[in-house]
Amino acid sequence: MSEAFQVLAEPARRQILDLLRERPRLVGELTERLGLPQPSTSKHLKALREAGLVRVGRDGTRRWYRLCPEPLRAIDRWLAPYRRMWESSFAALERHLDSMPDDDDDPPAKEPT
Repeated sequence: MSEAFQVLAEPARRQILDLLRERPRLVGELTERLGLPQPSTSKHLKALREAGLVRVGRDGTRRWYRLCPEPLRAIDRWLAPYRRMWESSFAALERHLDSMPDDDDDPPAKEPT
């Protein structure tokens, strides 16, 4: 899992995963969407592939990349206790806000005469 965190620290790699979340894509399409040179895109894809976050399939000379969610599930499991902590904090904030009087409940201010 620590390798996945290291790989995901790079914004371009997260952007690749966002694009692959929609559907498998060719290297050229990823290069175009990222606005990076093809060697840079390939370098990022290699890192993602080595971390198990993407898989590559070949169709003749074309390489299709697709997302592999398994390493992301491990990260999600690790984050679960923190998510529960955030959710309880948000629930407490919601209760606090609900206990506050609404602006609509205040009597209208008198206009100076």
